[in-house]
Amino acid sequence: MEIERIQTRSLAGNPRPHGPPDPRRQHGYGIARRIEQVSGDEVLLNQGTIYASLVRLQQRGWIDAAWGTSDNNRKAKFYSITPSGLRQLEKDAAYWQRLSDVMGRVLAMSPEAGA
Repeated sequence: MEIERIQTRSLAGNPRPHGPPDPRRQHGYGIARRIEQVSGDEVLLNQGTIYASLVRLQQRGWIDAAWGTSDNNRKAKFYSITPSGLRQLEKDAAYWQRLSDVMGRVLAMSPEAGA
């Protein structure tokens, strides 16, 4: 699911720390808002979508989670990308770049070139 690729990319700036909880970790709501902001509100996520995909990413070992306190003093689960998640993200990014390049060439093709 592509939302998972977007979420891991959002977390890629927040590597898993060794030791105490890292303040750079993001909670689910923060991940969703960041994705919406970066996409210019073209990708809007509901809570069901966000948390279901975060669970799948954890099950694959691509992200970690730890409980902490949010900026508004609420208990929240904070997520960070794992080394395995970074490796997968690199593979996914390379795939999407190749696909984007191919699609760009196909869409730029003149109609008579395809005949």
